[in-house]
Amino acid sequence: MQTIWKGAISFGLVNVPVKMYTATQDNDIPMKMLHKEYNVPIHYTRTCPKCESEVNWSEIVKGYEYEPGHFVTFDKKELEGLASEKSREIRILDFVHLEEIDPIYFQKTYYLAPDEAGTHAYNLLVAALEETEKIGIANVTIRSKSSLAAIRVIDGVLSMVTMWYAEEIRPKEQIPNLPEETEADERELEMAKMLIEQLTGEFNPDKYEDDYRERLLDAIEDKVEGKEVKLAPEEKKSNVIDLMDALQASLKQMKDKQGAAESEKKKTSGSAGRTGSGGRKKTEASPKPSAKGKPKSRSKSAAKKTGS
Repeated sequence: MQTIWKGAISFGLVNVPVKMYTATQDNDIPMKMLHKEYNVPIHYTRTCPKCESEVNWSEIVKGYEYEPGHFVTFDKKELEGLASEKSREIRILDFVHLEEIDPIYFQKTYYLAPDEAGTHAYNLLVAALEETEKIGIANVTIRSKSSLAAIRVIDGVLSMVTMWYAEEIRPKEQIPNLPEETEADERELEMAKMLIEQLTGEFNPDKYEDDYRERLLDAIEDKVEGKEVKLAPEEKKSNVIDLMDALQASLKQMKDKQGAAESEKKKTSGSAGRTGSGGRKKTEASPKPSAKGKPKSRSKSAAKKTGS
């Protein structure tokens, strides 16, 4: 991983030198914008409408438009000077419980690793946060952008989640068409609660997949091989309009699925028992190839070549 920031976590008079790494990655498949007629990438240029010439990065400054057509400007050194020395510090202001924070405040997660001289202090902060079951709320400035941050432990590693300030969260009063009545019909509410119970389980992030990304990878491979792209069939829309009917149909669908799953489980356990009683174990079948008879990795490699 590439270090994107170096600084220190401070709480009280304690300093923990750390290096920051991005904890997440964007798995979007890269697509370039092409001229439809010639299939070549479009170029973007920085041009000045006054002199009608291309502008180099060294000639660009940032400006704030305080009146239409009137700007105050800042160069790179001025902006860096405004950031001050605290831009290299993650200063913890308070310690709180994680469950006190609404997820609407969270932005992006980073891993924090100890700098060469900070291992002892790093391990101390990890242990203290785990023992107290608290997280730190801090101020941090990254790339001239100030934000709140939550400092917490993930699998024994310090992490930092940037957060929105309260003033950056839009008030619910700005949302159009919110219903005035908040009371629900008792019968419908009971049915909805039953449906929620049927769909309740433990959170397992590995369970969820990006279906669109997989379909796009398959389509890219088909196009690379000169095949016709097969579009996913549209899901049949239900004609159920009444809310109670929709709830009842949903519950029936869940019960049918559970019944089918239990039946399949019994069949599997029964066949396993019969195989074992014969004293001979069947050879495991080799894993089936994908629908096109080729492993998914080939699709991904094709996507990378196309997106490069």
